[in-house]
Amino acid sequence: MSFTQQLAAAWQKNNSLLCVGLDPDPAKFPAHLKGRDDAIFEFCAAIVDATADLVCSFKPQIAYFAARRAEDQLEALIAHIHDKHPGIPVILDSKRGDIGSTAEQYAVEAFGRYKADAVTVNPYMGRDSVEPYLAYPDKGVILLCRTSNPGGSDLQFLEVEGEKLYERVARLAAKEWNSTGQIGLVVGATFPAEIARVRAIVGDMPLLVPGIGAQGGDIEATVKAGRTADATGLMINSSRAILYAGKDEGYADAARKAAQETRDAINQYR
Repeated sequence: MSFTQQLAAAWQKNNSLLCVGLDPDPAKFPAHLKGRDDAIFEFCAAIVDATADLVCSFKPQIAYFAARRAEDQLEALIAHIHDKHPGIPVILDSKRGDIGSTAEQYAVEAFGRYKADAVTVNPYMGRDSVEPYLAYPDKGVILLCRTSNPGGSDLQFLEVEGEKLYERVARLAAKEWNSTGQIGLVVGATFPAEIARVRAIVGDMPLLVPGIGAQGGDIEATVKAGRTADATGLMINSSRAILYAGKDEGYADAARKAAQETRDAINQYR
């Protein structure tokens, strides 16, 4: 199945709009994992296994692996998700942004090496920085649009011919650039009014929404602003609040409890 088909199936099967972000920080791992060469894989795999029936997607952030020379563990983790939990899409959060042959290599990295189902991409170099990822018709390409960080307003809120820059990105992504139907957008939960604006522009396009949990985004406002007519359309990401809900050997059980509470809180407003 394509990324969009997998995502639609996961929304229904697991009754969930929750995306669990996998941002492993060994300094926060339980004591029994510290010092192990495979600690990052083991930590993340246990979280995945404990929460897979509660989510619509997983989102490993590549920097947390690459900074510790753990790219092989990232490969193993994505393979583990595909093998043990088929049908749950994996979004490689790498925010790549370049043109030409370099962008082609980033696409090979995401889809060839890591076997991700989707990748996050920075679109601010324009259409030709997005096109190499669209050459993989079964994959998702999720463009940064209105990000959850406060500094996002420095550029994304600038006026461009009567509309905000993030609105222009949304419009291009929904129309001219999305000829293959693969594109989604990142819109932060910290800006529910902008989520609603993006939804109005793009119709039923999938939105990846970071910013709830540790970043303080409001779940009710996020869901009401971004849901589609069939009460889907969102991948609402939570990372730290789930990953580090527990600090001892029962960390995976604690993560499951936090994930279930988050999923149910989201569903309350669908």
